[in-house]
Amino acid sequence: MLKPFSTMNNTNTAPKTNLRKWVVAISIVIPLAVAALFGIKIEGVDFSFLPPIYATINGLTATLLILALLFIKNGKIQQHQKTIQLALVLSVMFLLCYVAYHMTSDSTKYGDLDHNGKLSIEELNLVGTSRFAYVLLLLSHIFLSVAVIPVVLFTYLHAWEGNYQKHKKWAKYAFPIWLYVAITGVVVYLMISPYYNH
Repeated sequence: MLKPFSTMNNTNTAPKTNLRKWVVAISIVIPLAVAALFGIKIEGVDFSFLPPIYATINGLTATLLILALLFIKNGKIQQHQKTIQLALVLSVMFLLCYVAYHMTSDSTKYGDLDHNGKLSIEELNLVGTSRFAYVLLLLSHIFLSVAVIPVVLFTYLHAWEGNYQKHKKWAKYAFPIWLYVAITGVVVYLMISPYYNH
């Protein structure tokens, strides 16, 4: 069980542990593991129901992050802590659902109306510039979802160690990036969902 931040030492003399090494290791291992798992395809398992679920998880995460900000702005530290912890749990759940779906399903192409895995000239003409917007949004979402891992974990670690000054500095970057990743996760789903082969 995680102990409340309010019970931790809030001085810079908080004992240093090897948790920083774990944060770095996790930040490297997760993207590499996800990339490796994407190369694995499991046949005979139908997880096609997962995209709306992990999109909802992203939406809930975004909501929790906004709540967490409101809590800390109003001095409600324990509510802020619990909300952030729940957002972290949801982020892990999202990752598991996302990987499970992509390990068992073919990737969907934006604009692929006939679901044959290829984009014809007619399909490209139909989607027009919206495809460029989708790809740009998707790439920014993927890139920042990798970058946000160490930023969020170090932000959390500083609070865990009671170094609230560093926590606040890191949170200025962690919050908008994490919120962007969560919101764009929902937007990307809404954009690509008409082309899923249901």
